Amino acid sequence: MADFYQNGITTTLHQLSNRPIEEMESELLAFSKKRPLGLLLPSLFSELEGEAMPEIINHISKVPYLNEIVIGLDRASKEQYQHAIKFFDKLPQHHRILWNDGPRLQAIDSELAELGLAPKELGKGRNVWYCMGYILATGRTESIALHDCDILTYDRSLLAKLIYPVAHPQFNYEFCKGYYARVADGKINGRVSRLLVTPLLRALKRTVGNNEYLEFMDSFRYPLAGEFSFRRDVLNDIRIPSDWGLEIGVLSEMHRNYSHNRLCQVDIAETYDHKHQDLSLHNDQGGLSKMSIDITKALFRKLATQGFTFTNESFRTLKATYFRIALDFVETYHNDALMNGLELDIHREEKAVEMFAQNIMKAGQSFLENPMETPFIPSWNRVISAVPDILDRIKDAVEQDYEEYRY
Repeated sequence: MADFYQNGITTTLHQLSNRPIEEMESELLAFSKKRPLGLLLPSLFSELEGEAMPEIINHISKVPYLNEIVIGLDRASKEQYQHAIKFFDKLPQHHRILWNDGPRLQAIDSELAELGLAPKELGKGRNVWYCMGYILATGRTESIALHDCDILTYDRSLLAKLIYPVAHPQFNYEFCKGYYARVADGKINGRVSRLLVTPLLRALKRTVGNNEYLEFMDSFRYPLAGEFSFRRDVLNDIRIPSDWGLEIGVLSEMHRNYSHNRLCQVDIAETYDHKHQDLSLHNDQGGLSKMSIDITKALFRKLATQGFTFTNESFRTLKATYFRIALDFVETYHNDALMNGLELDIHREEKAVEMFAQNIMKAGQSFLENPMETPFIPSWNRVISAVPDILDRIKDAVEQDYEEYRY
């Protein structure tokens, strides 16, 4: 059971009671009559063959209030796309699949690339961006939820809680971030959030000085959660990163575009577990190591746009400050784990902290060497300005793929 404490400057919506899911879904169904609701699922084909995705679809098929489900499918051949059509056919709601590797969407991507308007990296950011364009094209939904497709502890109550803040007609939220306890199998998970993001934000407050942006970011209980919801008008202006900085980048864009009373976070699950990335201690181009570098650079870029100047000396000071704060957090989490009868390996935690500290320097060096790096995908407003019929063409490509391969 959560407390009711409001931390920082972002509204927190708690789970204060065990409200029946049927009651909440009944309200959402009523809301959907005036404000149609949708779901965005960025997926790899491999996830369709995993343990989590079939169970997620079983739960979603029972959801009564969704007007549209948009699935972004990555790394799929023609045969795998056809398999995906059959896989998602069990959904009674209107749904479509963006076959991102198919020739039609690939042709559109190539055209946008020639204009410098396409995502520069493969991955979740690119997948989500094209799905957002398709949602703008269809105009079928006003409020949309997005969650990952590898959630092993999924229950449809997660979706209801996630979309409720942007669906309720008396709420004025444009964006909602989900949060939850990353505890599973008797262990505390979420190392990048616990041991990198939070102590790094605290270290930045000490070294560059506290400011409203850092206070905003530090308000989020789980800033790296892949679950959020938003109103459709958010899609026009948002510029999202194509690298591992997606979640931090989305929060930064919300901070740039909206006042605090239009944003919130909500407790969506008592337990949450999904597939875990390897720490990649000896490979900074993969796993949590690359993720930590991308996230750290995303924070540096945002602070630089606010006028902060970084040097090699400031990065060394930041690293030392972070290291001390993060080690203190290891002790804190260890005590929390013991009190709750959970496991926490101090050696592994401190190895992660050591790697993250090294990667702060790597991220800083990369930032200094290439300060003009812009991993952000252009906003859809900009793309539409350059190619006015682009949304219709994306919609047509998706429909043509579906009609050609659904039998």
